[in-house]
Amino acid sequence: MSSSTLAPAVASRSVPVREIGIIMNGVSGRMGYRQHLVRSILAIRDQGGIELADGTRVTVVPLLVGRSEAKLAELAARHGIADYTTDLDAALADPRWEIYADFLVTKARSAALRKAIAAGKTIYTEKPTAESVDDALDLARLAADAGIRTGVVHDKLYLPGLQKLKRLIDSGFFGRILSVRGEFGYWVFEGDWQRAQRPSWNYRAEDGGGIIVDMFPHWNYVLENLFGRVTSVYAQAAVHIGERWDENGNPYAATAEDAAYGIFELEGGIVAQINSSWTVRVNRDELVEFHVDGTHGSAVVGLFGAKIQHRTATPKPVWNPDLEDDHDYDADWQNVPVNDVFQNGFRQQWEEFLASYVSNTPYAFDLLAGARGVQLAEAGLRSSREGRRIELPTLALDRQRGER
Repeated sequence: MSSSTLAPAVASRSVPVREIGIIMNGVSGRMGYRQHLVRSILAIRDQGGIELADGTRVTVVPLLVGRSEAKLAELAARHGIADYTTDLDAALADPRWEIYADFLVTKARSAALRKAIAAGKTIYTEKPTAESVDDALDLARLAADAGIRTGVVHDKLYLPGLQKLKRLIDSGFFGRILSVRGEFGYWVFEGDWQRAQRPSWNYRAEDGGGIIVDMFPHWNYVLENLFGRVTSVYAQAAVHIGERWDENGNPYAATAEDAAYGIFELEGGIVAQINSSWTVRVNRDELVEFHVDGTHGSAVVGLFGAKIQHRTATPKPVWNPDLEDDHDYDADWQNVPVNDVFQNGFRQQWEEFLASYVSNTPYAFDLLAGARGVQLAEAGLRSSREGRRIELPTLALDRQRGER
């Protein structure tokens, strides 16, 4: 760890300032660097922190943690960061650093989170929180027993398109929601004639890869926070491309699924179908789209866009395979206005978590919420393996899991 120290919290006569040291483990990775370090924590630092409702200003100071001192030193110099270390244990033992933030690969996450819990640190982590639901639930229990506040990244909820969808739901636009259909994915190059856009470990099951482990935790929090708790899943996983080439140009066997086709039953009778694939060529407006149908209206939303069709504006199609249909169905949809200023979703959630931490208010997206995401991924893999629908019992901290 570098020899520099955190400046003490400074309080002016009008604006009290609370400075928070954050251990950031795994910032040399793509997500940890781009979204969490640069676009979130450094953006908050560079704007002078965030102001809470009581007038307190919260500022942040990062401590970079990783395996390569040379990489950490380069990142620190590039962004004007004073502190970095390859010694996680020493960082956790230092009371200057209040929050432990984890952006490691999945296989390494649980062990690091356990160390952070033992050190009494507040935790903010990427998902999935563990490789099994038993481990994820145990982490949530350990943190709760230790009185530790935790947060798990739920970034998709902060996408402009999904925030527009939430506004539509809250307004009652849909009437009774019937179904949700989701399409996510794009073509990830095999790596032979063109370099792959994703790391090779994503396609090796032995290294924690697979699109179900990657995406089903996302679908769980999107579905439960917008539509209702997932009560069962039927999934079909597939390894469509069995050989890929790694970062060094060497061929390897792809042992983890690169596509998954899921049907999710939700509380209240809503049925969701979501396809996730790294072997699909995009023919939609955005890389992810959700089509929601209700008795009073429908919506199609993506990362940014949202369009709606009310029942009073619904056309009356007639199926006739003998006549070409020249109706412009796309023209029957109306774009939803922005009406809000949307910032980077990762940063927005970081700001909300920091505000919750400082003000000691409840935070819904905790390690138990993360465990529910792992539960859905585990159930999806089991469903595909056994070829049947899997029910999901309610997870709780005060009792053992129900029978699977």
